[in-house]
Amino acid sequence: MQTLGKNKSTSTPKKQERNVRKTKTTKPDHQLQGPAGTLHIDDGGKGEIAIVFVHSFGGSTEHWRKQLDHVRANYRAIALDFRGHGQSERPRELKYTPEDLAQDIAAVVDDLHLDHFILVAHSMGGHAAVAYASQHPERVSALLLSGTPGKTPAEISKQVTAALESPAYQKVMDDYMHQLLTESRPEVAEVLIKDFQAIPKDETISIIKGLFEFDPLPKIDKYKGPLLLVVSGAESKQPGTLQSQLPNADFKVIDHAGHWTQLDQPEAFNQILDSFLAGH
Repeated sequence: MQTLGKNKSTSTPKKQERNVRKTKTTKPDHQLQGPAGTLHIDDGGKGEIAIVFVHSFGGSTEHWRKQLDHVRANYRAIALDFRGHGQSERPRELKYTPEDLAQDIAAVVDDLHLDHFILVAHSMGGHAAVAYASQHPERVSALLLSGTPGKTPAEISKQVTAALESPAYQKVMDDYMHQLLTESRPEVAEVLIKDFQAIPKDETISIIKGLFEFDPLPKIDKYKGPLLLVVSGAESKQPGTLQSQLPNADFKVIDHAGHWTQLDQPEAFNQILDSFLAGH
């Protein structure tokens, strides 16, 4: 385990050759048809190795902007907006389970003809990435999961779900955001609060229910490739994180950051990302 934080320098390691088919010519911002509507993707960079970035609940491709800009000198990097997020279309039905979101990942990588790729995911996107990797382990060359929750105990999920479906909804969400944004930079917190407020209540409840019902542990067992977990300093001490439920997994800690470590400490996150990419 390694702890990173402020005043860490970044270095870009020499790109290693891998047995991966060359990918198609990139098109920057564009849309493609997904299983529940159009999906927005941001595709750019160069190189034989492709990296796919997937965001959290309430997120978008912009949550990965500093990572996309950082790696694109040596890698092809694709970020997507999940259904109902960012510039992607909102689905007609409230289908937001991690397995549903994994279908969005599948639609993007299939459309772009990516036979193999490195998958980098945050929080809710981590559950979707685990679901995808368990279904297609041969296509995921390596998996980095940041701020990804473990399995939520049933007694907690029932209590929170009941509160969300009550008049206390807004207070529950405000308390939730306060916890996630502990140690976040004020300018980051301001943007994230606006992102969350853009998700309607019914979709928020559907997403959270899907996350509560998902158990990533047996899914991860089906993926035998390289795995790295990244957590903030505060989250590293919490029992509900995936890192706490996978004690033998390799993990890195980023201090002085909230739940969105890639936004609060982009240099530290990019340093970890560089090392991970260089090894795989």
